[in-house]
Amino acid sequence: MFGKNKKPLIVTHNSGFHTDDVFAVATLRIIFGEIEIIRTRDEEIIERADYVVDLGHIYDPDKNRFDHHQTEGAGKRGNGIPYASFGLVWKKFGPDLSESDYVFEKFDQEIVQAIDASDNGFDVSRPIVEGVENFSIGQIIGLFQPTWKETKKDIDKSFSEAVLWAEEIIKRKIKVLKDEDEATRIILNKYEQAPDKRLIILDEKDSFGRYIITKVLSALEEPLFVVFPRPDTGAWQVVALNQNPNTYVVRKKFSENWLGLRNEELSKVSGVEDAIFCHRNGFMSLAKSKEGAIKLAKLALEA
Repeated sequence: MFGKNKKPLIVTHNSGFHTDDVFAVATLRIIFGEIEIIRTRDEEIIERADYVVDLGHIYDPDKNRFDHHQTEGAGKRGNGIPYASFGLVWKKFGPDLSESDYVFEKFDQEIVQAIDASDNGFDVSRPIVEGVENFSIGQIIGLFQPTWKETKKDIDKSFSEAVLWAEEIIKRKIKVLKDEDEATRIILNKYEQAPDKRLIILDEKDSFGRYIITKVLSALEEPLFVVFPRPDTGAWQVVALNQNPNTYVVRKKFSENWLGLRNEELSKVSGVEDAIFCHRNGFMSLAKSKEGAIKLAKLALEA
């Protein structure tokens, strides 16, 4: 698209900056590498820009105009969340960066939509404890803004610093989602092959981490327990699956007389020689071997 000596010119608004224009520009920087950024409202400069983000009152992806401030806006998602500049840029360029529908859609759901919602004044979360809220991406971007005592600080330089930070977040999240996508497909394949869908058993090489394993399997109806390796200790763990991915309430706990026991005490009560530990809340047990973990899981199924 551009010659070797031609950096694409990205134009966005000057003065203060926000999360959506920072992340939109960061996305374009990932795509093109070296870019020229001008923060201005000068119509002449806007006209000759290769990409215009968050100003201009035009949304035309074919002409690389990505604004959402026009009276009619720039459209909404099916869930009602309106697009801001980041979402518009991601809508066009996200599929190529993602390389899969899963990554594209999850990135939009987990990163882009909250940023777009906030920029449009669309509330998607409320604190449940008065005076306490999650420290958001928007608040992090706000830290890059000069304070009232930093009037001599170059705000365009601050914007560039924020863009570099956002670029790393975007790239890291895409990497995490790509690996999660691969793990999801492997875990679902294990589920399909399992003779007893209540118990899913993974292999030594399947060290995905508890979060992704339980997230995938808790979205299914049948699984009650999953066995998988714990690389940090060399042990094997059995985890009781949650009722759904959004709760910590398990479908079936381990036996009451196992809870909180360790080593010889747990071995004696369970009959599994290499049993190591059973959590006092009944959602996880450990054994030294895969075979021992499977025994614990099968005993828990029968209890």
